Amino acid sequence: MSRIDIVHPHTRTPEQARQAVEEIAAKLHERHGLATAWDGDAVTLSGTGIQGRVEMQPGQVRVLAELGFLFSAMSGLVEGEIRRVLQEKLD
Repeated sequence: MSRIDIVHPHTRTPEQARQAVEEIAAKLHERHGLATAWDGDAVTLSGTGIQGRVEMQPGQVRVLAELGFLFSAMSGLVEGEIRRVLQEKLD
């Protein structure tokens, strides 16, 4: 298994950041079938080969994920895509 831990700072209001994370979660559900559920200030993501959490923190978003065997081989690509989407939605 491979782990991803990304902290992405932003200057958005908490409401704007939450809206951006909601859009990201909806897109992940639509494109990859990941189940999403809000738990306070965090959204959990789960699907075949991935378990993760996106935490809303003051001035930053933290993405934690555990990749299964198949995704572990592509962990660099997965992490790069996460960073790209965070930059696109939160910068």
